[in-house]
Amino acid sequence: MELTTERCIIRNMKMKDADDLYQVLSDASVMMYIEQVFDIEKTRCFIQSAGLCEPPLVYAIVWKMTGEVIGHAIFHSYEKNDYEIGWVLNKNYWGIGIADEVTRELIKCARYLGIESCVIECDERQIASKKIAIKNGFAYEDKSDNLERYRLVL
Repeated sequence: MELTTERCIIRNMKMKDADDLYQVLSDASVMMYIEQVFDIEKTRCFIQSAGLCEPPLVYAIVWKMTGEVIGHAIFHSYEKNDYEIGWVLNKNYWGIGIADEVTRELIKCARYLGIESCVIECDERQIASKKIAIKNGFAYEDKSDNLERYRLVL
């Protein structure tokens, strides 16, 4: 898969993405509501198990201007005929609309694939993620173990 937004390319992961992705996944502020920070070996294992599997669960988000991997997009089957959408971004790219751009493009892709609905899950403290979900038409669905789920019926 390769999708293009105004400033990014969303594409299949490559093992050579490990160093760039490590810069994201080793940052405690990025991982605060997700899980413990990754070391380089865990980053490589993540790429292998979630990015290089078939079908992939995550995709590289590449900054067009530099070719740098600035994070990853989550886009995979969730339950029945729906897909989970998400993102984890380098904090240097927070607050400039990248997550919103990625979300819009993944929604378009889901529509093209005939997916019935999309889901965004986020920690209840992730205010920015909730705002992006609502801005893109997702509605609050429920909460389980501090994770809030938002759904967009396509």
